[in-house]
This record gives sequence, C-alpha cells and structure tokens, in this order.
Amino acid sequence: MTAAAVERTTSRGWPLAAVRVRLGLVALLVGLAILAWWWTADRMSGMDDGPWTSLGGLGWFVSVWAVMMAAMMFPSVSPTIALYARMTAKRSPLPGLLFAGGYLATWTAAGLAAFGVAAAGGQLAHGVLAWDRAGRWFAAGTLAVAAVYELTPLKNVCLGKCRSPLGALLGSWRGGLRGAFEMGAKNGAWCVGCCWALMASLFALGIMSLVWMAFVAALIAVEKLLPWERAATWGTAAILLALAVFVVAAPHALPGLTIPTGGGGSMEMMGG
Repeated sequence: MTAAAVERTTSRGWPLAAVRVRLGLVALLVGLAILAWWWTADRMSGMDDGPWTSLGGLGWFVSVWAVMMAAMMFPSVSPTIALYARMTAKRSPLPGLLFAGGYLATWTAAGLAAFGVAAAGGQLAHGVLAWDRAGRWFAAGTLAVAAVYELTPLKNVCLGKCRSPLGALLGSWRGGLRGAFEMGAKNGAWCVGCCWALMASLFALGIMSLVWMAFVAALIAVEKLLPWERAATWGTAAILLALAVFVVAAPHALPGLTIPTGGGGSMEMMGG
C-alpha cells in the first residue's frame, strides 16, 4: 500500500476528513444562526409591543419561531451535533444536518404548543390580563416560576443531558438518515425540558424584542456551555427573580423593556 493510499489522521488518530466534516458542520450551523439573527431582526423590526406581544397569524408565527430557534439554539447545540457527527464516523455532513433538522422540528412543535396556549388564554382573559390591570403581575409571575424551575430536579436532569450528551446519544442510538432525524428530535425534547421556562420568560418580556431574545439566548448558552453548572443555574434563577421584581416595582427601569400602552400587550392579543 502506498503512502498516498493511507488516510491521513490527526495526532489523536482521528481521520482528517472526518475532522474537517465536523468543523465544517459547526461552522455551517453558526453561519445559519447568524443568518437567522439577521432575518429575524428584519422581520420583527418595529413589532415589539412589550410583554405578551401579539403573535400574529399561525403561519407567520411558526415561520418566525422556527428561524428564531435556529438563531438562539444552534450555537449552543453545535457541540452536541459535532459529537454526533464524530460518532457516526461519516465523511458527509448530511447526518449532522438531519440531526439539526430533527432538533429544530421539536422546537417548532413546542412553538405550536405555545401558540395554542396563547390563543386559549386570549379567549379566556377578556381584558383581565391587560398590562394596566393584571398583565404586569402575570409577567412577573411567569418570570418567578421560571426562576423556581431553574432549581428543580427536572431542570437538572434535562440540563445534564444537554451538557453531557454522550450517554443520551448512546442510549437512544438510531442508525441511518431517519435515525439521525429521530435522535435530533429526541435531543430537542431534552432541550425543551431544559429551556421551556426561559422561553416562557421571553414571552413575558417581549417575544418580538431582539434585546430580550439575545438575553435569553445568552442565558441558555451560559447554562449549556460553561463548566460551572450550579453557578450558572443559580445565577440564572437570581436574574429571573430580579427581573420579576423589576417588572412589578419599576418596569421603566429595565432597559430594553417596552411598556405596553393603551391597554395593549395583554394575553388576549397573543393569539393574533
């Protein structure tokens, strides 16, 4: 066998071609996230009405939500997708992209559920949850619940799957392209379990606000990627609780928070 026929490897024995695929996949996901941020900023320009902003029609919301999730989640989930690509030992990025597609599909389903809850809440509220009535208290309560959830065993389990995904991937391994999508969807389910309360906080602060969208995305990245897990979760809980206090006591003191006017920003607007 000639030297040219021997596959080049890294110092750790990994095939260089496979390493390039993983690095390219991560770069592609980060690039897609950047493009999604740009698209979201363009589509949501001038639409921030503060807490409980109207979600618009179902089709419009689902399209915006899916792109938002790509923008917010792809950077923090890219190490997991890179790990999956390494485990498949494929020289094609297709399995990793299908894994990302399954992950995004789960978050899109979560968005549909949120839209349904918002629409039902809008039908039942009858003006009670307008900002100048109970709206700010409901927003503060949502933030407080999110803070408490940060410290629960369920949050800890789900976050553990996101931070150390090797065991979860091995325990639910599925071969083939369909398996890649299914495993991505399952990983997305763990992520929804980890981050649903933070997403609820985004609704409470302004779902169409790029400022709060970036803020929540940063909290998610800190929890998933930094090595100090307990410090990250306790810190996030403290931040959410402080926001709850400010929303009730001094909402105008929160930079980036749009205060609904004219009775707007209520739950009955959320269903479009």
